[in-house]
Amino acid sequence: MTDSKILHEEFRNRFGTDGMAYAAPGRINLIGEHTDYNGGFVFPGAVDKGITAVIKPNGTTVVNLYAIDLRQGCTFDIADPTGPSTTHFRYVYGVVRELTDAGLDVMGFDAVYGGDVPLGAGMSSSAALECCFAFALNDLFNGTIDKMTLARIGQATEHKYVGVKCGIMDQFASIHGREGALMRLDCRSGEYQYFPWHSKGYRLVLVNSCVKHELVGSPYNDRRASCERVARIAGVDTLRDCTWEKLEALKPQLSDEDYRRARYVLGEVDRVLEVSKALERDDYETVGQQMYLTHKGLKEDYEVSCEEIDFLVDEAQRLGVTGARIMGGGFGGCTINLVKDDLCDSFLKEIQQTYRTHFGIDCQPIPVVISSGTHRI
Repeated sequence: MTDSKILHEEFRNRFGTDGMAYAAPGRINLIGEHTDYNGGFVFPGAVDKGITAVIKPNGTTVVNLYAIDLRQGCTFDIADPTGPSTTHFRYVYGVVRELTDAGLDVMGFDAVYGGDVPLGAGMSSSAALECCFAFALNDLFNGTIDKMTLARIGQATEHKYVGVKCGIMDQFASIHGREGALMRLDCRSGEYQYFPWHSKGYRLVLVNSCVKHELVGSPYNDRRASCERVARIAGVDTLRDCTWEKLEALKPQLSDEDYRRARYVLGEVDRVLEVSKALERDDYETVGQQMYLTHKGLKEDYEVSCEEIDFLVDEAQRLGVTGARIMGGGFGGCTINLVKDDLCDSFLKEIQQTYRTHFGIDCQPIPVVISSGTHRI
């Protein structure tokens, strides 16, 4: 997280007063990828990197923002029906509009904010930004909006003001995170459960491939459409409700692509439940095995991996890492790695060397610690 002392100082310099500090984390997702919009399970955790903001109501209808990392500011009126054109500031504008629609009497405010979530790493810096402001404004303007509704306000912001049809996982994890615990969220019912993360002897490390392939068309939307087609043919609301037996019976009616997309989703639902049981008995070897199986499915059936990511996962397995897979939407970004303590230093040293030799670019290790959710500092 950005040091709140730096933000307080910048706030005083810009606005001649001081405000209240809030922090919202980014997230990892241990397992359960591309299952959120299929009504399945996800298994995220909040991490020790995120967005910090210093905010104070200013008694007007004007919002003054300054993003310290971007060295860029923005001003808009609460009643402005259009809002700023810059995508980054539309996240805050959207949160303000959605809170207002939810019944909160939001007035003007000043804010300085920054973060340490690596861009492009799939750790949901946008959700952290949305949750930080949703939580803070609800607190500052004496709101009573519950945490799940705040998460859905962040999700609605993505949908309506940025144009990303995301699931609820990122905002849910940022708001609900708990130190020393991961969360299994049922994306169909909204029910969730905390699972212990007794990580003694293991570390979680992301390895950022530092590549992002922009594919022709809309690969995320294409895969979602495949899943929706199969669900419609199966006569269920979402693929979560489809059984293996029904999928196999429908195979002759499905394109090969649609069948493989659905096969991945059903397998991922099963893997999340296996990991749930494994964490309850501190069985991290099983957790790691399921992570590798998830990557295989994402690579072969869902086809959202790429050469650089596959290299990082293969190298992790060769070097004895307990579990590794692509994390996030795909086509680049990060791998998430479950690594034994005594292996971690040598793993990171060697994988950086081999990656540089193979691709001529550097990858970026990002150690993460499972931490608390959005809160006032």
